[in-house]
Amino acid sequence: MNGSLTKAVVVRIEGRVQGVWYRGWIVYEATQRGLRGWVRNRADGSVEALFAGPRADVDAMLEACWQGPPAARVTRVSPRPADDSGEPGFHALPTM
Repeated sequence: MNGSLTKAVVVRIEGRVQGVWYRGWIVYEATQRGLRGWVRNRADGSVEALFAGPRADVDAMLEACWQGPPAARVTRVSPRPADDSGEPGFHALPTM
């Protein structure tokens, strides 16, 4: 793939994002968009995810993270560039 057309980011999502099905929602949404990566809860109460794929789809996923599932209340979405491992699929990881 052309590097300028793809993007990989690690994002930290803060607010009421644990215990509200946020990880499950991210797995579903990222899979629907054909993204690669993972999501996990963090011990500090935030959620962290790696999104990799077509630039427009990653950007749309980052925008969707502000909404999340109905019970979520997102206060911050902080992405930073990341390396794309190239691993297929999108999955949940254990809490870190």
